[in-house]
Amino acid sequence: MTKKYDAIIIGAGVIGAPIAYELSKMGYKTMSVDKLPDAGEGSTAGSCAIVRAHYSTEDGVAFAYEGFKYWLNWEDYLDHVDDEKGLAKYMNTGSLLIKSQGHKWQNVKKHYDAVGVQYKELTNEEILEMVPVMDMHEFWPVKRPEDPAFWEDPTNMLEGGLFCPEGGYVNDPALSAHNIMRAAEAKGAEFMFNAEVVKIRAAEGKVQGITLADGTEIDAPVVVNCAGPHSFKINQMAPGVWEGCNIKTKALRHEVMYCPSPEGYDYLNDGYHQSDGDIGCYIRPESGNLILIGSEDPECDPKEHVDPDEFYAGKGGHGRDNELTEEQWKAQCYRLARRIPTLKVPNQPKGVCDLYDISDDWIPVYDKSDLGGFYMAVGTSGNQYKNAPVVGAMMAELIDACEKGLDHDKEPFQFKMKYTGRTLDVGFFSRKREINYNSSFSVNG
Repeated sequence: MTKKYDAIIIGAGVIGAPIAYELSKMGYKTMSVDKLPDAGEGSTAGSCAIVRAHYSTEDGVAFAYEGFKYWLNWEDYLDHVDDEKGLAKYMNTGSLLIKSQGHKWQNVKKHYDAVGVQYKELTNEEILEMVPVMDMHEFWPVKRPEDPAFWEDPTNMLEGGLFCPEGGYVNDPALSAHNIMRAAEAKGAEFMFNAEVVKIRAAEGKVQGITLADGTEIDAPVVVNCAGPHSFKINQMAPGVWEGCNIKTKALRHEVMYCPSPEGYDYLNDGYHQSDGDIGCYIRPESGNLILIGSEDPECDPKEHVDPDEFYAGKGGHGRDNELTEEQWKAQCYRLARRIPTLKVPNQPKGVCDLYDISDDWIPVYDKSDLGGFYMAVGTSGNQYKNAPVVGAMMAELIDACEKGLDHDKEPFQFKMKYTGRTLDVGFFSRKREINYNSSFSVNG
């Protein structure tokens, strides 16, 4: 027997769960399906879960700053729901953007001023008071350890930084998605796990529903693709959707490393999230007094696009192909060791390897599609975790407006953010846009 719903959400990660939550609050009968055993178990679980405001566009900054308010008031956002696993915690460490040639920080400062982001400009001396283990020399351009120039002594100094006190990170990204799922269920949302979508059914230019690998059919006039690294495969299943997107998405393999904090420095409790374009790395505290080290995708780092099914199946079909590469481990850890000379790099790689779902310009697609009733929240990985609660509200309102007759392509939906009060032209995220060359074309967005 075919089950019928008002909306089907494909994916129960940190993007899909908030959309189900917000649609349910609006009265939609929703079904979320995910091929994994629980909410947040896919690429969400591998997220660094960083919350920061610096983006390459003003709309990006505004969107992220709105997201801050949700994380700062997490229990309120969840409507004080109970989760048997407990609640994720927002670690409000503050976020430090190093002024460097690797970031267009002057643009970030301009966007901060336009949006009203709280921040303070810091000198090198003020940064060293906060983070005494740092070396404030300039190491630009970003290099890899195999380049002989990597080891040359620096001569120039950096210009300081921008410190945003409301930034930080979430301690358990998978749990945060699980929390949102429980909040959605409290509003009537349903979730189905270990459920793989194999077909998007459509007729006469309108989506009809989905078919699962076990033959189960679920009908709904609305289907939302939030499938993370698999999003491009879902779009290719839907008639006319892939062809109608000027901006496409793909899965990118990405590695994050762990190093112990330098002796005598309690980075877990005294450290900050830092974005350092001068060495092409971002860092944040990790439990165990570790430093989490991610790459900001400088030109010298290789980019490996992969088939997500093959990646998660792993080599020989035995688990996820998540082995860290020694070359990238050295690149990220050694770069940080230039910034923190007392860093002790372990002799064995330790970290996480997972996938990003990236668009052609690293700015997500939040949009309808050329197939009636089929919507997308894709291309989000690497830089949209922090925005997830806002995405949920925006997508729910966009879907509702389009289902009530709005032609979003001709008259883009205007989303009013409840905390900042700003109105965002959702056409900024259109599938039909041209590539946005203001983007950093990296995890920075």
